Amino acid sequence: MSPASVGGRYGIRTGGDELRHKRIPKRKAVLAGAAVMGMVATGVLLQQANASQSGTENASQSPAEKLSAASATQVVEGLASQLGDAYGGAYYDEDEQQLVVNVVGNDNDVNVEVRRAGAVARSVDNSTGELGTATKTLAERATMAGTAWATDPKTNQIVVTADRTVTGERWDKLEATVESLGAGMARIQKSTGEFKPFAAGGDAIFGGGARCSLGFNVTTEDGSPGFLTAGHCGVAAESWSDAQDGADIGTVQAATFPGEGDFALVTYDDPATEAPSAVNTGDGQTVEIAQVAEAAVGLEVSRMGSTTGLQNGTVTGLNATVNYPEGTVTGLIQTDVCAEPGDSGGSLFTADGSAIGLTSGGSGDCTAGGETFFQPVTTALAAVGAEIGAGGN
Repeated sequence: MSPASVGGRYGIRTGGDELRHKRIPKRKAVLAGAAVMGMVATGVLLQQANASQSGTENASQSPAEKLSAASATQVVEGLASQLGDAYGGAYYDEDEQQLVVNVVGNDNDVNVEVRRAGAVARSVDNSTGELGTATKTLAERATMAGTAWATDPKTNQIVVTADRTVTGERWDKLEATVESLGAGMARIQKSTGEFKPFAAGGDAIFGGGARCSLGFNVTTEDGSPGFLTAGHCGVAAESWSDAQDGADIGTVQAATFPGEGDFALVTYDDPATEAPSAVNTGDGQTVEIAQVAEAAVGLEVSRMGSTTGLQNGTVTGLNATVNYPEGTVTGLIQTDVCAEPGDSGGSLFTADGSAIGLTSGGSGDCTAGGETFFQPVTTALAAVGAEIGAGGN
């Protein structure tokens, strides 16, 4: 597949000629990641547990189990429902290979449950329920283009970001809304860039004058081969090619943007297309994608895009809401990975071959940096009824 560089219905460039969606006999498609946001380095930061409450020392201070990022995610899924109102989020410490779980209150039984699960209990003030209520308030009072917010379990707060377009009365309104949430619930940070979708990606794909990136090859419910890309790419054009002005290779079957996500399912027009589960990282190298995983704050990830190639970074927030000029998108992953126009739709993944996200948009570039956002692969797959690779491999 020929490289693509610039494009995008939204005036976004793509990057990295290194990323090419190779077409070979039987129209074999090599998964090329392309995300509007740069690759997120797969490392998770550890927060030190606060001094335990009286009677909780055995539960929170005894050595925790060594966990992989994948197994830590599974532990979180179980604990979140078990702990109920006491649950305040969790994050993975890659250096220590430990899962840190935020706990509200001083119930020793809760700390014991966390320890039994192999994690470290950390005392915090805000539960996920309270943080969720605060995000609803933000959505009701402060939804405006150029703003975004996400939950950061490391600080147990909502991080609200305003890009350079948020000034004057709009800034005052945003600041007043954050203050109304109460001390310690949220904080504001400024971005030097401007939030927008990045139409372009890993192995470049072209449609309707836009350039995007292929995210991950998938198998649809009826067994047909297809791939995921960004929703804002899917609504920009119905048919997509692997070469500029080339013949169509795929047709959009479903697309969500804006709204509850930024993802699209494209099926290959040729049912004989082989769609291997791998990401083309350039220079003839690929990363085999063996499974799908949830993001975790602190997780080091990689992003492949046709504009900027392979980039690294870290997940900095979850359940992010981004207010693009085209509309509000919810449920995204926030990262510090760089990305540029044309990286949209590309793959966000980990070194061990876990599919994490699809590039949505951001505020910066790969010179100055900035925030970047990704659609979780897990929710995209569930919504379109597909699975990674053949039979989920």
